[in-house]
Amino acid sequence: MTTHLTPLESPEALPRFGLIIIGDEILSGKRADKHLPKVIELLKARGLQLDYADYVGDSPDRITATLERAFASGDVVFSCGGIGATPDDHTRQCAARALGRELVLHPQAEALIRQRMQELAKEQGTVYEANRPDNLHRLNMGMFPVGAQIIPNPFNKIPGFFCAGAGAAQGKGQFFAGPPQDSRSAAEPKLAPSGGSDPQAESADADSGAVGEPVTSLRRGTQGGVFFVPGFPVMAWPMIEWVLDTHFPAFFQTGAWIEKSVIVFGAMEAALTPLMVDIEHRHPGVKVFSLPSVDHPEYGRHIELGVKGAAGPTGQAYIELLKGLQLLNTQLGPELVR
Repeated sequence: MTTHLTPLESPEALPRFGLIIIGDEILSGKRADKHLPKVIELLKARGLQLDYADYVGDSPDRITATLERAFASGDVVFSCGGIGATPDDHTRQCAARALGRELVLHPQAEALIRQRMQELAKEQGTVYEANRPDNLHRLNMGMFPVGAQIIPNPFNKIPGFFCAGAGAAQGKGQFFAGPPQDSRSAAEPKLAPSGGSDPQAESADADSGAVGEPVTSLRRGTQGGVFFVPGFPVMAWPMIEWVLDTHFPAFFQTGAWIEKSVIVFGAMEAALTPLMVDIEHRHPGVKVFSLPSVDHPEYGRHIELGVKGAAGPTGQAYIELLKGLQLLNTQLGPELVR
C-alpha cells in the first residue's frame, strides 16, 4: 500500500521534473510532438512544473548518454517512446546500459503480456499458442533492467517500467518504498532479439486492463528515477498521470502555488535586472521571471515581469516588485494572476 507523505513546506524541497522524448519521427518532422504540452498540463494541474525536456533520435549511443544523465541527476524524469519490441526502438536496452544492469524478463510484465495475447487470440477467434515465435517475441516488451518496477497501461495492459536513479542504486537512499517486484533471468524463456513497438499491440482496441496495485512511494530527500512509457499518447498520458498520482501526491501544490505579473511598457530588461535579483535574494523560494514581447497583438512591445511560488511569500514579493517598478518610473499595464 502506498504511503502518502505530508506536503512539503517549501518549493525548494520539490523534486525537479524532466521529460525525454525519443524518436526519429519527431526530429524529422514526420510527426509533431504532443507530449511536451501535455506533460506541462498534467504537472501544472498538480501545482508542479516541468524543469527541462530533451528530444533524442533513435541513436542507441545518444539515448544511453541521455539516460545516464537522467539517472545521475536525482530528478524525476519521464521518458516517452521506444519501449516496444521492433528493431528501431532501443530504449529498454539503453536504460539497462545506462544503469550497468542486465535486461531480464519481469514476471508481472510477462503475465500481463500473456494475458493480452490470450485476449487478442480470443477476439480473433484463434487459439493462443504460448510458444509460437511471434508470441515469444512479444515477451521482449517485458524485458526490463534488473530491479525495474512496472507502470500499468490501462489501454492494452502492456506495461511501462521505472528504475531508481544512480544515487539510490548506490545505496545513497531508497527512492522507492514497498515490496520489490521480482524479475528473473532472460535465459528463461529464450526470447527473440528485441527493439521497438509491436504492431499488433499498436492496433489493439482499448480495454480497461488491470492497472495493478500501487506498491511504492517517494521518500523525501532521496534520489530520483526515470519512468518509461510508450510513445503513443493514448497510452503514455494516463500512465504518466498514474505515476504522479501514485508516487508523488505528497508534492502536489494545488492551491498553494501562485504566479503574479504585470505588463511593463518602455523598459529594457537590463534596467530591470537589479530589481529582479534583489527580489529573489530577499525571498528565497520565489522565482522572478521576465517575458519580453515585440509584437503582442494587444500590448505591442512590452515585458511581462512577475514572480511565482508559494502563495504567501509570492504575494509579498509581488508587492515589493511593484514598489521597485514605481521607483524606476516605469509605465505599468494590466496585472495578471495565475
